[in-house]
Amino acid sequence: MTLVEADVLVVGGGVGGVAAALAAADAGATVILTEATRWIGGQFTSQAVPPDEHPWIEQFGATASYRRFRDEVRRHYRRWYPLSESARSALHLNPGNGAVSALCHEPRVALAVLQAMLAPHQRSNRLAVRTELTPCRVQRDGSRITGVAFRSASGTVEWLTGRYVLDATETGELLALAGIPYVTGTESAAETGEPDAPDVGDPQMMQGFTVCFAMDHVAGENHVIDRPAQYDRWTVPDAPVRPAPQIGWPAPSADPAERGRRVLRPNPDPATDPAVIVSASHQGRFGDNGDYSPIEDIWRFRRLVARGNFDPAPPSDITLINCSANDYIAGSIVDVEPEVAAAHLEGARQLSLSFLYWLQTEAPRADGGTGFPGLRLRGDVTGTEDGLAMAPYIREGRRLRALETITQNDIAASVRGTAGAREYEDSVGVGSYKIDLHPSTHGGERKYDAAWPFQIPLGALLSPDVDNLVAAAKNIGTTHITNGCYRVHPVEWNVGEAAGTLAAFCVTGGADPIGVRQSAARRADFQRTLVARGVELSWPRVAPY
Repeated sequence: MTLVEADVLVVGGGVGGVAAALAAADAGATVILTEATRWIGGQFTSQAVPPDEHPWIEQFGATASYRRFRDEVRRHYRRWYPLSESARSALHLNPGNGAVSALCHEPRVALAVLQAMLAPHQRSNRLAVRTELTPCRVQRDGSRITGVAFRSASGTVEWLTGRYVLDATETGELLALAGIPYVTGTESAAETGEPDAPDVGDPQMMQGFTVCFAMDHVAGENHVIDRPAQYDRWTVPDAPVRPAPQIGWPAPSADPAERGRRVLRPNPDPATDPAVIVSASHQGRFGDNGDYSPIEDIWRFRRLVARGNFDPAPPSDITLINCSANDYIAGSIVDVEPEVAAAHLEGARQLSLSFLYWLQTEAPRADGGTGFPGLRLRGDVTGTEDGLAMAPYIREGRRLRALETITQNDIAASVRGTAGAREYEDSVGVGSYKIDLHPSTHGGERKYDAAWPFQIPLGALLSPDVDNLVAAAKNIGTTHITNGCYRVHPVEWNVGEAAGTLAAFCVTGGADPIGVRQSAARRADFQRTLVARGVELSWPRVAPY
């Protein structure tokens, strides 16, 4: 077995992986960064999801390198795009004017910026970036990982290793391959002590994943796709077991006229058009088809390009579809047989194509008609021929059984009252987001819970079972419930940055990660290193989100 070795091996080139590689290389370590898809960037790029961010992001609550990324995205638009005068002069340019974030932007712009941020380290041969490599085997010697085998797109296998190995995969794949204890799905209330945990845990009750897609609307043209093979599966009007309305979604009106106004309005005029809304059921079946039909502003919520920000204006906005209507909850792709995972991935693709086809042919219009044949998939935006995102947006995978597990009792306003979130002596960063649980497999319902701005404890990144592995993405020690707010972009970035900084710190400092946490002096030294990088370790007193 021939090994290619570096100081730090980062497995997974998503948000956390890129931040980890950047931090480790900045600190002088040699780094190999691998990614299963063609694009680094994960949620930002291959999954095509504009960032979920908190209200204070422009001033506080993110690392300096994450803010640099955001600044570079805006600089990229100002340098290369024909912006309108008002957009060019906007202090906080939001290219898509999307509601989910103050910075809704195109995946390719995120990709260009991330590649530029890593480029100096690649040029100096400190960093090697390897795409289209999927981990398939892990070799351990006792409590240390000594090698990771990867399968390429062509089927060849090669071994890579590092003194420290960071799992930044989207589903915590190394945890399973290395036999490191982890948890999936829901834990029981007896295990976590969380008031909203179920009486009995279910390892396969995981938040739905989504195959996102970008679309625009060209009036007068016909871009209707072929009827998807599974269209009937996703549009059955009398689908059983519709859940009751959940907090955060309005119940449907009993007034037929009011119900009839639930229509899609492509390319709305922000000065005159009401909310861009469309009926879409909790189960992912489209139309106003039962007792429960949440309303979503699907056009503006994750819009990537707003026509008014550009001069000359393009023919259409471009929006990203990631909503309850295409959340896939029929099964998970984690810890199931390969053929089952493949079937669920194809089902998720069919669900998204079916929702698009429904929008093109059956969605209610303001003029009383149905369907918008001018809706067009934008594969140029997602980097794919079929127009769907390159990779599924995965909210929840394997979570490390860590030295520290963050529970609802540590952060939720419903539990903590006015006390704020729990404070950790080993904090390696901060984040903020509401506890946002999407509908889950096996009947898990959507839930919201306000959460206090929180810290990221170092213990959540570390396993007692292995000495040289650090969790670097959404796979840290959270529960099913707290994963609902630790999974978002700026938190994943901070986790990855802390993991990469820790690995480099250990390369030069003579202690493994657990040793850094156990020693008050080493921990304080490491935290000073983070602060010097611009990582915030605690929050000022702010309201819960």
